[in-house]
Amino acid sequence: MRNDERFEIQRAFDLLPHVVGASWSAVWFRMKGIKKPTREEFREKTMEYLRLVEPVFESYPKDDEFAEICKYIKSRKNEEYSKIKSGENKEIETRYDRYVDYG
Repeated sequence: MRNDERFEIQRAFDLLPHVVGASWSAVWFRMKGIKKPTREEFREKTMEYLRLVEPVFESYPKDDEFAEICKYIKSRKNEEYSKIKSGENKEIETRYDRYVDYG
């Protein structure tokens, strides 16, 4: 698969974890009055909200012409989830720091 064929999916996975996951998590903690969640709690809540968009990840047809992009989406999703869990997603960590500093 050429890079240009997966460019838009790459950009989506660059943004979705912090735009959807961390943003919704920050609002959830704020509304619950939890000013200092642990990093692990914040990461897990981020994953919870990101999982809500998984139907979009699986929305392409299951036929041959979409096989490669579907495989890439699954791989990239797993990579992003792993990075969030391990603290390697710098955007999520920045959002956490911002939340606990400014709540």
